[in-house]
Amino acid sequence: MNDGPMTGGNSPERVAESPTSLPTPSPEFAVASQPSYARVLFFGPQGLRPGWGFVFYVAAFFVLQRLTDAGVTAWVHFSLRMSPRISDALFEFSGLVAAAVPAVTLARVEKRPWAAYGLPLPRALGRLFWQGVVWGFFGISMLIFLLYGLHDFSFGRIVLHGARIAKFGVYWSLMFLVVGLFEEFLFRGYTQFTLARGIGFWPAALALSAVFGLVHLGNEGEHWTGALAAACIAVFFCLTLRRTGSLWFAVGFHAAWDWGESFFYSVPDSGLPAPGHLLSSSLHGSVWLTGGSVGPEGSILCFLVIVFAGIAFERAYPKAVVR
Repeated sequence: MNDGPMTGGNSPERVAESPTSLPTPSPEFAVASQPSYARVLFFGPQGLRPGWGFVFYVAAFFVLQRLTDAGVTAWVHFSLRMSPRISDALFEFSGLVAAAVPAVTLARVEKRPWAAYGLPLPRALGRLFWQGVVWGFFGISMLIFLLYGLHDFSFGRIVLHGARIAKFGVYWSLMFLVVGLFEEFLFRGYTQFTLARGIGFWPAALALSAVFGLVHLGNEGEHWTGALAAACIAVFFCLTLRRTGSLWFAVGFHAAWDWGESFFYSVPDSGLPAPGHLLSSSLHGSVWLTGGSVGPEGSILCFLVIVFAGIAFERAYPKAVVR
């Protein structure tokens, strides 16, 4: 290699033009090149900061829920022939819409896939969902037969006949599917994912499960035992989310539990009896065993069923899916 001088080498003129000799940027230019205060306030290294995302989502949900409820109320008012069952279904569906729309919007802001919030669409009503359906119906059946064995529950007789069995069976199936989607996504979808980013999965799960239980106190006929049971069931649903990485198992479990409780076994669900139920069943005996006006979810036996379900699920799905 020739080490001699080359055209364009390190001549005194070239040294004078080296980057180290460039003038220092003015303070005004340095400030202008920094991120804005608003961006630093709202965004971090992983996108929108968890606290702001959670606040925006909750605020948007409440605003949209009021708007959709008002729209459904007006529609029901002017639709004189609409049955109460259809109007109830519309209110539940409007709640699902109010829960989903802010999450879709924030997913775009945060540049995250929808599946990150627990409801991957390719797995909708798939294997995990139907496994949840089986577990949920088995769980409520276990609770009912414990009460039956203790002589605190009577099946009564079938009060629906012919096509009405199919009509109400399908109606409540669809109704509780919407309820399961709405409640699971609201409390364990975007909110769980986002709050977990800030404080960790289980602290977020416990906080949101407590809120889930407290919300049930607004039901007519509900009691603190039923609200506590709802919170415990919510913790179980968080376990299923942690182990499967999806809410579809919880949605199936939730829908099947409510369907079995309200329609098939025909008992109050969190203090709410369902019109168009299958049996003339009845609960009788000690309130701490039967749940009283709450229904079986207010029974001390419900906690045993939840613990049993948690242990069984922990063994069936031993590994957590990182989300």
